[in-house]
Amino acid sequence: MTPDRSLIVVEDDAGFARTLKRSFERRGYDVVLAASIEEVRTVLEERSFGHAVVDLKLGGASGLACVELLHTHDPEMLIVVLTGFASISTAVEAIKLGACHYLAKPSNTDDIEAAFNRAEGNAEVALDARPTSIKTLEWERIHQTLIETDFNISEAARRLGMHRRTLARKLEKRPVK
Repeated sequence: MTPDRSLIVVEDDAGFARTLKRSFERRGYDVVLAASIEEVRTVLEERSFGHAVVDLKLGGASGLACVELLHTHDPEMLIVVLTGFASISTAVEAIKLGACHYLAKPSNTDDIEAAFNRAEGNAEVALDARPTSIKTLEWERIHQTLIETDFNISEAARRLGMHRRTLARKLEKRPVK
């Protein structure tokens, strides 16, 4: 396999990582999976990669540290960061640390491969993108807080500054998957 078709996927969700692996292998990539920064360090001792896909949240660790490690190992590597909790600040930091692109989940193999091919940036990108709705922002914050509290509704409600029943009603309308 040529180095430019080699890929490391750093993702702690085993099911999603396997799906990405199979999909990229069908496209001719040589794919290695890693679930943590420690696993990435071990793999990098033995080989290098042309591409990387890194989840922003790796269990309790930040994927940004992984981006930094990968970029330090090989500044030419094309690194795409995936996240379910997109924010401007983490996007800026990811790019500063060496990522070529930052994608919000859900993203598929087509999106990721397109991001590898758009590593240079585009001054012609449209500026009239639709802003995220307040309801979507609220839901993302609720979901992030639920993850941080191991889905303890009482603790999540306290951290969000809302009554437990209010949070329960919101969850009934839009269940967590």
